[in-house]
Amino acid sequence: MKLLLDENLSRRLVPFLQQAYPGSTQVALVGLEAQQDIAIWEFARANAYVIVTRDADFLELSQLKGQPPQVIWLRTANLSRAATAGILLNNQTRIEAALFEGDEACVELIGAQL
Repeated sequence: MKLLLDENLSRRLVPFLQQAYPGSTQVALVGLEAQQDIAIWEFARANAYVIVTRDADFLELSQLKGQPPQVIWLRTANLSRAATAGILLNNQTRIEAALFEGDEACVELIGAQL
């Protein structure tokens, strides 16, 4: 599974995620900085990415348009890069089970559940 990190997540996270999520990137690294959410959505769909965001906007798009792409919604306060990477890495099995085995459109990772 490869992740596409939304603008609200640091591009500096990408190297820390490569072993667990090979091929992952961030929107600015693929020329989508300051683009509308729908452009990011379409890019993710066309390139088989799972979108990772802190915004509810992609959850709403998922409800309107279906999947792919699927969404990981981080419902946390702004965290350090290390803490954010830790959440994605420590929850990898849960994320994969929900998105692939459960065919869920969105996985919400809520601060209290981490």
